[in-house]
Amino acid sequence: MLAEMQVHGIARTVISHVCYYGTDNSYSSHCVKSHPDRFAAIGLLVGHGLHRPGDPENPGRLERLMKRDHLVGLRLSPIYDRNTVWMNDPVCYPLWRRAQELGAVFNIFLAPHQLPQVADMAHRFPGVKLVIDHFAMIDITRPDSEGIDQILALKKFPNVYVRTSLHNPSQQKPPFRDMWPYLRKVYDTFGPRRMIYANFYELLIMKDLIPFFTAGDKKWILGKTARSVYRFGKK
Repeated sequence: MLAEMQVHGIARTVISHVCYYGTDNSYSSHCVKSHPDRFAAIGLLVGHGLHRPGDPENPGRLERLMKRDHLVGLRLSPIYDRNTVWMNDPVCYPLWRRAQELGAVFNIFLAPHQLPQVADMAHRFPGVKLVIDHFAMIDITRPDSEGIDQILALKKFPNVYVRTSLHNPSQQKPPFRDMWPYLRKVYDTFGPRRMIYANFYELLIMKDLIPFFTAGDKKWILGKTARSVYRFGKK
C-alpha cells in the first residue's frame, strides 16, 4: 500500500478493517505500529459490526483495540441487518460510554432508515466522533432521494462527519455525476471541515472535477479533516 500511496501522492491513509479478516485486526495494527505517521485504522469486534451488542466484554475489547493495538475506533455496519435496532439499544450504552472516555471514532455503514439511530447516539455521546460511510446508501432513484434529508439533519451534531463516497449510491459510471447534487447538499450543509474523502479511486474526481470545491476546501476534504478525526501518530 505504501508503494501505491507513493505513486498517487497520498501522504496518509485510514485503514478500514474489512470483514474478510474476521475479528483479527492484527494486520491493521501492524501497519499502524510500523508507520504511525502514515496509517490510522479502525477495527471490528464481531463480523460486520456488533452481532452481540449486549456482550459485557465489548467495552474491554474496544479499549484493548485502542490501547494495545493502536487503533482509533470501530466500524459498525448495521446495514447488513436492515431490521436491526441494536445501534442505539441501551444494551450498547456501556460500549459507547467507554468509547467516549477513550475518544474513539465510529465509522457507521448503515441504511437511510437507520439514520435516526445515529442522531440518538450522537446526542447521547457527543464525545464519540461518528463518520457516516457511503452517504448512508441513499436511494437517489426515489423522488424523495431517500436518506439525504436525514443526513443533512445530522449537521446539528458537531461530532458527525460524512465520507464522500459517490460510487455506492450512484447509478452511473465514473465520475458519478448523478451524485454531484447530493455532494453539493452535504458540502453546503456540513462544510469541508466535516467532510472526509473516501477512497474507491475517486481521488481525481475530487481533485479535478468537482466544480464547487475551492483549493482550500480540497485541503480539508482530502486530508485535514481526516487528520483531525483519526489522530495519526508520529514516526
